Amino acid sequence: MSEHVKIHKTNTKWVVRAGGAVLGESTKALELAEGDYKPVIYFPRADIAMAFLDPTTKSTHCPHKGDANYFSIQTKSAVLENAVWSYENPLEGVEKIKGFLAFDPSLVTIEEL
Repeated sequence: MSEHVKIHKTNTKWVVRAGGAVLGESTKALELAEGDYKPVIYFPRADIAMAFLDPTTKSTHCPHKGDANYFSIQTKSAVLENAVWSYENPLEGVEKIKGFLAFDPSLVTIEEL
């Protein structure tokens, strides 16, 4: 694994909420720490209500993780544009995040229970 990126399984339950709705809960979340950035919680796709997420055309590239695809979240009152990202084909060394979703903490609430 890249020395720049560290991934480990969390040993607790996590929940993600948007617009007052619970999008998912997981005991299988991963924590990804990258350099000096704040750690990011990645949720297994199977633990997220995917009906609330719509794919967007946005994509970005990280030299340590690969290409990210984005989703918007449809809440009762708003669309949270590009609030979720996923690495469909992550680079070697960070394959653990394949099939997982990360959420922008400025747009949603992510809590450890």
